[in-house]
Amino acid sequence: QVELVESGGGSVQAGGSLRLSCAASGRAASLVTMGWFRQAPGEEREFVACISTRPGSLYYADSVKGRFTISRDNAKNTMYLQMNSLKPDDTAVYYCGAALRPPSAPWEARYWGQGTQVTVSS
Repeated sequence: QVELVESGGGSVQAGGSLRLSCAASGRAASLVTMGWFRQAPGEEREFVACISTRPGSLYYADSVKGRFTISRDNAKNTMYLQMNSLKPDDTAVYYCGAALRPPSAPWEARYWGQGTQVTVSS
C-alpha cells in the first residue's frame, strides 16, 4: 500500500509560479508510477501529469504542457509539480495519485492524497 501527502498549495497571481510536493510512504512507495490530478469546483477530476519510477517517463495533459514540469526524487520518494505561467483556469484542488500501472496520458491512480488548494488570481 501507498500513502500520499501533498503540500505546497497556496494563492498566486496570474503569471506566477508555484511548486507542489507529494511525499509517498509505504512498502510499495518506491515502485509506483506517480501523478497529479486536479478538480475545480463543480468539475470532474482531471489528469494533469504523471511520471514513471525510473527512468523518468513524463506525460502531460495538453492544458498544462509547456507550463508545468513534473519530477521525482526516488531517494526521497517525493514527486514535484513545478507550475509556471499560472492562469486563473488552473485554480483547483490538486491531488497526488499513485498506481502500479505504467504511465500514460491520461492516466488513472489507485492511491490518493488528501489534496492541496491552488488559487490563481487575475
